[in-house]
Amino acid sequence: MSQRLKTLYQETIVPKLMEQFQYTNIHQVPKVVKVTVNRGLGEAAQNAKALESSLSEIALVTGQKPVVTRAKKAIAGFKIRKGMPVGIMVTLRSDRMYAFLDRFINLSLPRIRDFRGVSPKSFDGRGNYTLGVREQLIFPEVEYDSIDQIRGMDISIITTANTDEEGRALLKELGMPFRDN
Repeated sequence: MSQRLKTLYQETIVPKLMEQFQYTNIHQVPKVVKVTVNRGLGEAAQNAKALESSLSEIALVTGQKPVVTRAKKAIAGFKIRKGMPVGIMVTLRSDRMYAFLDRFINLSLPRIRDFRGVSPKSFDGRGNYTLGVREQLIFPEVEYDSIDQIRGMDISIITTANTDEEGRALLKELGMPFRDN
């Protein structure tokens, strides 16, 4: 596993953020706690093959087996009964999280068509960042021939930052390409 991003954080980003925000203690510096990768299945609730392919895709991209999320209650309008699979998710922490973030920021994001950077407005008010990816083909691990349908996913980066400004500074230092707008 790549330790590049973790060592970059510990050796250069922590001192930089301590100076920028005038922290008195090293534990005040925001850090990435976890990354969750989530995919709603929608039509795959009826299609078991789509569920299987989604599971293998997310496992390939993250390096960890996803958990199937199930419907808490029945919704007749969407033809969903209680207990049916409605999505899959993975929570990455520590080394796997840093390895995934490294690959995502440096390899996958630049492969998005007409990419000009990610929106700096997708913070939740507490320093956590969420972005949606429209297609799984941006990940180098996914081969074009092996997919049955283009599906997106949501990626949430949860940090210990107290404000969006601190979270933005942390992610910018980690290499997240925010666009200017």
